[in-house]
Amino acid sequence: MYKICVFPGDGIGVEVSEQAVKIIRKLGEVYHLVFEIDEALIGGVAVDRWGVPMTPEVLKLAQGSDAVFLGAVGGPKWDSLDSSIRPERALLELRKGLQVFANLRPVRMFPSLVGNSPLKEEIVRGVDFLILRELIGGIYFGDMRGIEDIPGGGQKGINTEVYTTGEVDRIARKAFEFARRRKKKVTSVDKANILESSQLWRKVVTDVHRSYPDIQLEHRYVDDCAMQLIRDPKQFDVIVTTNMFGDILSDESAMLTGSIGMLPSASLGDHHALYEPVHGSAPDIAGQNKGNPIAAILSVAMMMEYSFHLLELTQAVERAVEQTLADGYRTADIYQPGMCAVSCSEMGDLVASKIKA
Repeated sequence: MYKICVFPGDGIGVEVSEQAVKIIRKLGEVYHLVFEIDEALIGGVAVDRWGVPMTPEVLKLAQGSDAVFLGAVGGPKWDSLDSSIRPERALLELRKGLQVFANLRPVRMFPSLVGNSPLKEEIVRGVDFLILRELIGGIYFGDMRGIEDIPGGGQKGINTEVYTTGEVDRIARKAFEFARRRKKKVTSVDKANILESSQLWRKVVTDVHRSYPDIQLEHRYVDDCAMQLIRDPKQFDVIVTTNMFGDILSDESAMLTGSIGMLPSASLGDHHALYEPVHGSAPDIAGQNKGNPIAAILSVAMMMEYSFHLLELTQAVERAVEQTLADGYRTADIYQPGMCAVSCSEMGDLVASKIKA
């Protein structure tokens, strides 16, 4: 029995989570496995119910599960709240509570979607790389933060970027280990020409590299990497970077594939793992059955591999997604003339129908 905690969250998180659960149940049926699924509220819906984005009881539920799936949190309805109780706070608390320090975001161009990318076909065809983002350190978790009054008038906002040797060491090792399964190249991204935290980052990554002599290592500044992702994305294999830089670069990379609705993610720690689509809650289309569930479905595929070590199930989901796209089915975000437009739930049904042992 595999115990999975599901947090649908807000907006289209609810709709895509329904499709993720549909895929999990289909995998259980096809492969004769038992997946026990518990659902709970976090994010804006939890603020509305309990006044906080996540309760201690919900965090304990996540910590007691074999894997956690999250749809999305947040929306303009809660933007005016104090930062301590905004829905996004639940995501930060969940990551820290689970100690998932390595966020893995695969960026893969499906052959049938090459025409959806805003970049030229010759640039994006064959794109396949990983972004490994440090997830529970850096500027998002710096202790010195807030908004303070300035004597004489005005205010100042404060956030601090802090990294320790241990935090960089463990994410660097993850990057080199992933590279060993792929094309054996790691690109470490920092801003070492300006930031002392990045200077430590580069030093530690270089030190760790000595234990992986079979892996090629290169260092790039974040602004250069952002440019290279558009100019020549196929040069990359595994990109490892800080929390904030990874947040920005992964969303940029999503557009290589034509839609942010196509990118899954896995957040991995020593004992827990959290899976979620990269996209947000998309409040403008929430409740309309228009969201793209493929990122959520591919996040389930990652769950089968990294939490349960069921690679055959991972491959079955990936094949089902690829076949569905090759057959011409498209949600609104990836629709092109001549294709067959389907809703969020219809896309989930189509992928589920193609999952076979």
